[in-house]
Amino acid sequence: MHPIPSGTRDVLPDEMRELRAITQAMRGVFDDAGYGEVYTPALEHEETLRIGDARAARPAYRLFDERGQVLVLRSDMTIPLARVIATRYADVEPPLRLCYLQRAYRSVRPQRGEAREQLQAGVELAGAAGARGTAEAMAILCRALDATGLHGYRVGLGSAGLYPALLDQAGVQGAARERLLLELVTRDFAGLEREVSDLGADPRLLTVPQLRGGTAVLDAAGEAGEGLRELYGLLPADVQARVIFDLGMQRRKLGYYTGAIFEVFDPAVGMPLGGGGRYDDLLGRFGRPLPAVGWALEVERVHAALVQERA
Repeated sequence: MHPIPSGTRDVLPDEMRELRAITQAMRGVFDDAGYGEVYTPALEHEETLRIGDARAARPAYRLFDERGQVLVLRSDMTIPLARVIATRYADVEPPLRLCYLQRAYRSVRPQRGEAREQLQAGVELAGAAGARGTAEAMAILCRALDATGLHGYRVGLGSAGLYPALLDQAGVQGAARERLLLELVTRDFAGLEREVSDLGADPRLLTVPQLRGGTAVLDAAGEAGEGLRELYGLLPADVQARVIFDLGMQRRKLGYYTGAIFEVFDPAVGMPLGGGGRYDDLLGRFGRPLPAVGWALEVERVHAALVQERA
């Protein structure tokens, strides 16, 4: 026996043909929408990730080059593309529309069936502010999935700023704030209930993040709800039909999101197919302040969903 690392796998010709059909369909959508494909190194300087997001500065895979510099394998494409936009496109007038089909590398939890090496397809739209830019990105997301032939997916839509705003209103700061956010990110509502009860905090800290459904749930979301309502109104009707509002959504492990966030789900697969959102502060950390929005899909999960839908 010659084992391979957990979370990795060999892909044989039949599946490769199917994966290539998916990526070619997505590329066609990106081309039609005016998004140019880019390629970045799998290795980045550790400091680059630290500039983009302190959480990303703790990568799964770190190594040293011949000069002793610390290099890391990227865990997503957003920070590398923020670097590209700020350096290679420093003098180009926005908006900038970029897409990619590349591998990302993440740590895995044993026995969870998670992929250590992920083929990601995605887009980044820099210089298009507010709801209109987000609506464009979400429309392309749905067009790309439609082009692969996937039918059963839904898009969960929330706001990265909603729960922090509730915490501000309730006066929750410091370690207690971090505990509540952790419970929410892990979707442990029993733990969230315990933390809220122990603090004697506003019950809305428990009830609001459990709200999911149509536009009616936005009434409980305050200012963030109005922003989501505006975004929803700008979406094409077929994309609106895919949306489920989720007031407790938080994008896991990534701290650069600032506004609307979304994830793609399909009942055929027990984990998100991908997601994204607004990150209006990230590019400024690299020297070119521009509002931005983007998303990534895990191609192999999209393939698994397609296989299950066709079974």
